[in-house]
Amino acid sequence: RREKGGDKAKERRERARMNFFRLTGDMLHLLSIFLILWKILSTRGCGGLSFKSQLLYAIVFSTRYLDLYLTMRSAYLTTMKAFFLLSSYYILYLIRVRFRASYDSTGDSFSIWWLIVPSALVAVAVQAVTEEGQPFYDPMELCWVFSEFLEAVAILPQLFMLQKTGACETLTVHYLAALGGYRAFYIANWVYRYYVEGKKIWVSWVAGTLQTLLYSDFFYHYFRVIVLKRRETIV
Repeated sequence: RREKGGDKAKERRERARMNFFRLTGDMLHLLSIFLILWKILSTRGCGGLSFKSQLLYAIVFSTRYLDLYLTMRSAYLTTMKAFFLLSSYYILYLIRVRFRASYDSTGDSFSIWWLIVPSALVAVAVQAVTEEGQPFYDPMELCWVFSEFLEAVAILPQLFMLQKTGACETLTVHYLAALGGYRAFYIANWVYRYYVEGKKIWVSWVAGTLQTLLYSDFFYHYFRVIVLKRRETIV
């Protein structure tokens, strides 16, 4: 009976972990990567894309998926992690090496240190409190918290670049929409898992909410322009 009860609990946790909201978020995340790759390779250029935002995402995946080298939880998770990690560096190569002549370094002028340093400080602050009230730093956990908060603001150089240059291509807009949608569905995933598993991941809640709020103005104008066909700028 204990074995059956344990198996059922394990199955319930697995279903909660791989629920509709998470899978939809993952598919939107994949779509965003395919859109940006399609844009670069089909136009043979990277005009309107922020190298700095892509660099931040590469840092996010590099610090978040450190467990990729240590453990293998499932084929699905391992494949997704490897894809996001490798594709992020491939995009950097396309922008800075293969199609560097089309990269607008003048428009991509946001200083990413204003995002990296605060994210690192927040990660240290989060890790500074334990049950005993003494600081305890787990390198893996520290990197994960850092990646969560850095991802929340990694899109800012791209949004800043679009506002500064006024160059807003259709594929770039859809890329941003898919990326914002991915995080919104992940928030729904965390809420769902809280009610099903009782699992609270407050760091992800806070970072995900912050990221979605940063997209709120973009989504408002995206809906008006793309869906309602209004004549106005998206960013």
